[in-house]
Amino acid sequence: MRRILITLPLADSTVERLRSAFPACDIQVWNDGAPAFARTPSTIPAEIARTVEVLFTFRSIPKPEDVPALRWIQLNTAGGERLLGGPLMERGVAVTTASGIHAIPMAEYVFAMVLAWCRRLPEMLACQGRAAWPSAAERERLFTPREIYGQTLGVVGYGSIGRHVARLAKAFGMRVLAMRRGGDRTGRAFAAPGTGDPDGTLPDRYVELESLHELLRESDVVLDALPLTAQTRKFFGREAFAAMRPNAIFVNIGRGATCDEAALADALRGRRIEAALLDVFAEEPLPSSSPLWGLPGVIISPHVAGWAPSYNERAAEIFAENLRRYAAGEALLNRIDPARGY
Repeated sequence: MRRILITLPLADSTVERLRSAFPACDIQVWNDGAPAFARTPSTIPAEIARTVEVLFTFRSIPKPEDVPALRWIQLNTAGGERLLGGPLMERGVAVTTASGIHAIPMAEYVFAMVLAWCRRLPEMLACQGRAAWPSAAERERLFTPREIYGQTLGVVGYGSIGRHVARLAKAFGMRVLAMRRGGDRTGRAFAAPGTGDPDGTLPDRYVELESLHELLRESDVVLDALPLTAQTRKFFGREAFAAMRPNAIFVNIGRGATCDEAALADALRGRRIEAALLDVFAEEPLPSSSPLWGLPGVIISPHVAGWAPSYNERAAEIFAENLRRYAAGEALLNRIDPARGY
């Protein structure tokens, strides 16, 4: 009997559904009373770890020598770069991610932030804080909005999140340009029904990597939805920001280190771009010394764009499908490719 270990705070009903669906598996939940984010490998008892074949976890990654039977790790995060090049993957342990479950909350976040900026919400909240109703002239100066209808969205990283952002952008009447690499992942990547762009037909045009600056020059809103790899580290640097329009709104919901934050700060100071809406950073929490805190044109959130009330239950849906595939010897969804780095 396969031993499955879950180190996540799943609802009891979710665990019972998994046990009912997979009666041939011994599904155990290790909950030591600590919050999910605080669990460490040392909290998994040795007698359980020795026989675990499948691990469904957030960050509880055991030492290779403690899990000789381990064959597959399902993460409930979209990124698995911390395992790349590590001994578990080198041993052949499959690693799959929860990529795809973030598409809905993160796409909604993107438009919450873009609309907040374009509808001048920061200025409205500032007036509210002062309990001041501006004069008519001031209202026109401060609150004349910027419409996104008819503007161009450039999506850099056309994965599950980028595709759902494109779907919402089309509903707003935006033109969409997209840059992607890695070929077609249909059948290999999870997508919630009714979301995203399963056929890849939404962009008005695809742009190749070597034509990135062409996409940047045409885009009013630039979305960074890149994974972090050796090739994408500081992908958005001085040359990229110099290629953007003066009215460009840069949104980063991918990985913080894909952006050169010093170059971004310089672009904002020099008003070479209009705004930066940021949820991820190279160092987190973002240090109080970061110039990004005090620059005009910046809205900062503390890495919460992907949060959702049903996050773990959505991750469990991917796990259930992957467990079915694993038992049947089929290809797993969202399996990390070491050659690509994601």
